[in-house]
Amino acid sequence: MKKIAVVVTTPPYSNLSVTALDYVETALKSGVELVGVFFYQDGVMHANQQAQIASDEFQCLQQWQLLHQRFQLPLHLCITAAEKRGLSDGQPNNIHPNFTVSGLGELVELVNKADRLVQF
Repeated sequence: MKKIAVVVTTPPYSNLSVTALDYVETALKSGVELVGVFFYQDGVMHANQQAQIASDEFQCLQQWQLLHQRFQLPLHLCITAAEKRGLSDGQPNNIHPNFTVSGLGELVELVNKADRLVQF
């Protein structure tokens, strides 16, 4: 069975983020092993608990939470990219607790564990 790592670099209000979520959910439901999702560049905004997306728009953060809870999907957040965008693990209620604050070293680990890397 193939192992996949996913890198998300698009912000939560992007249509490509919906594609990323669909891809990950379909893979998980099909029995594909996802070694983790790494949020980098503008993708770190998916972890922002204080983001306010209009109620009639797709709620990416809620979907990532559901996938994390249902499949124990590891969600890694690049802290350097997050801090550049105003997110910090030192501020309460800033980064959602389902996201693990990581560095680029964790991305290297995910790539080493995976047979394939997919970026959105």
